Amino acid sequence: MKQTFEKVYQLKLYIKGIRPQIWRRIQVPENYTFLDLHNAIQTVMDWDDYHLHEFEMPDPRIGIPVKIGEKGDDFEDFFERTVVPEEEVKISDYFTLENKAALYRYDFGDNWEVKVRLEKILPRKEGVEYPVCTAGKRAAVPEDSGGIGGYLYKLEILKDPEDEEYEDVVEWMGEDFDPEYFDPEDVSF
Repeated sequence: MKQTFEKVYQLKLYIKGIRPQIWRRIQVPENYTFLDLHNAIQTVMDWDDYHLHEFEMPDPRIGIPVKIGEKGDDFEDFFERTVVPEEEVKISDYFTLENKAALYRYDFGDNWEVKVRLEKILPRKEGVEYPVCTAGKRAAVPEDSGGIGGYLYKLEILKDPEDEEYEDVVEWMGEDFDPEYFDPEDVSF
């Protein structure tokens, strides 16, 4: 990422449909592309980029929602839709103080929806290496959890060591998985 930027976009990300919320606050350079933003979301949600993704956001010039994502993916042809290439457009072309919200969809099977909201546009701070995660709550949902229902079901199993599926879920999610733990210091871009 070229360090030729003056402004930083502070974004709050949260997974829709889960309470209490799983959320992150990140600060990214104004010259980030949507592909860069996708990579940052993958990092802070601790996902492995195994699945297709897309953003949906109003185009501020015309006010109509557009899809921003991987150009030429199979879904583009299958669903006969147009996708704005994520590597070609900067977040600063879409996110404004009047156009603050986007939806990021990841893993069309599990159908994770992450609300992306512009909170502030800040001046770049000298000595800070961007992007940076400044805050958040709760552990990210593990990859391939089975959507909201599958994830919540696994959390219920983890509460009961006597459940016949307990050992399988612990092995799959990891012995140290704590759904309440998150420390922004652990995020490394």
